[in-house]
Amino acid sequence: MNKALKNAGGASVDGRLLLSMHRTMLRIRHFEETIRRLAASGAVPGLVHLCAGQEATNVGIIAALEDRDFIASHHRGHGHCIAKGAPVEGLMAEILGKASGMCGGRSGSMHVIDMERGNLGTNGIVGGGIPLAAGAALAARARGSDDVCVCFFGDGALNQGLLHECMNMAAIWKLAVVFVCENNGYGEFTAIDDVTAGPSLPGRGEVFGIPSEMIDGMDVQAVYAAARKAVDYARAGHGPSFIICNTWRFGGHHVGDKQEYKDDEETRAWRLRDPLLRSAKALSAAGIVSEEAIAQMEQDAISEMAALADGVRNGSEPAAQTLLEHVYG
Repeated sequence: MNKALKNAGGASVDGRLLLSMHRTMLRIRHFEETIRRLAASGAVPGLVHLCAGQEATNVGIIAALEDRDFIASHHRGHGHCIAKGAPVEGLMAEILGKASGMCGGRSGSMHVIDMERGNLGTNGIVGGGIPLAAGAALAARARGSDDVCVCFFGDGALNQGLLHECMNMAAIWKLAVVFVCENNGYGEFTAIDDVTAGPSLPGRGEVFGIPSEMIDGMDVQAVYAAARKAVDYARAGHGPSFIICNTWRFGGHHVGDKQEYKDDEETRAWRLRDPLLRSAKALSAAGIVSEEAIAQMEQDAISEMAALADGVRNGSEPAAQTLLEHVYG
């Protein structure tokens, strides 16, 4: 069980760790599929943005962190919350606007905060988590702590001036920040190539002297290896790193998006790279667990999420008299 596996890039990952990451990815996948069905039934208020297909970036990055470390997420952030240890029932209730939700049913999908676990929150503003991460790293410095903060953002944030300002400050002050771009190829409905100038995406970090690399974001072992290096670098006081994870969202920008702007052949090619299929194959080929055990893990995840949905969807909504609680003006 404790044997080391190597991915295509040669990075070694402990077999027990890969098994744990696979199980977390399964839970994220079937949490998202459950939310998709709930949204289709009208149980989810407003729009919801799902991360199915991007589980390897969610899990591989956060697996390299310690519990005391911080993350800042974005609007497609359910997977980050789960990977950072959020109670899945509370997260589902929050998305459905129930009083038992992690934030009392107030935040919805895009503004979930979980400070108990170092999660600075999902964020409906493009790139909005980037300065929060830089601030958390600066606060850690002031405390004399070597806590690391990871900020996740999509390719749509690559052209936001805020990213470059924060990269510049993080590099100057050697802040313990890991900038992670989950590049799924589309900012809402627009292909990244149509709106992004320059020959090199890693070059956006390199210009500030930040170690930068582009990796296969569909391979959880490759993601973990890159994250492990960046987190160790930051914790040692050397400053930030920039990782671009090339990945693919299997669903639309939101649950009602039919994705008519995507090429069908390209979509089929990406689906063959499903991170769950790849990690399952690696686990089976290495003899870590049997194919039957892998199938059972998936069924367990499906059953868990179905049971939670049955309980959560009938929960009570926040009482009207609580509207002014936790409001500052």
